[in-house]
Amino acid sequence: MVLFYFTLFHSALAIIALVAGLFATAALVGVAVRKFWTPLFLVTGVATTATGFMFPLPGITPAVAVGIISTLVYLAMLVARLRGFNGLWRKVYVGGVVANAYFLAFVAVAQAFTKIAALQALAPTLSEPPFAASQAIVLAIFVGLGLAALRGDRRAPVAVA
Repeated sequence: MVLFYFTLFHSALAIIALVAGLFATAALVGVAVRKFWTPLFLVTGVATTATGFMFPLPGITPAVAVGIISTLVYLAMLVARLRGFNGLWRKVYVGGVVANAYFLAFVAVAQAFTKIAALQALAPTLSEPPFAASQAIVLAIFVGLGLAALRGDRRAPVAVA
């Protein structure tokens, strides 16, 4: 029963982080959004990653690998913030926001294919073309967002709290 509620908590954090990450990414692209989205993304994203490591898993799984990479990206983003987002550090931060929002979307798609019966029927092992196509579309969207964010006004401040 505790695992059920912990999973619910982790999933709620992940959904909030994904939505906030989309708004934080939109801000980097130049869309006017409220400033609270970026700190909300950072807090819930880090919390999602941290709680993901607390599940009883048999060794290194794809989810653990994504969590490790995400943690390294969050650490690089922290260094970028400590460096004042100057020069290359602005690109590190912008890329980190987009990458970690993508990781959340990647996991959300994978979870959808394992939990929604209609999607599970299309890709029961997650190695079928519908799953690969879905992930390719999500990746293409985030690559486009990332390039747009990196091409944005480099003089503009990075939206953080």
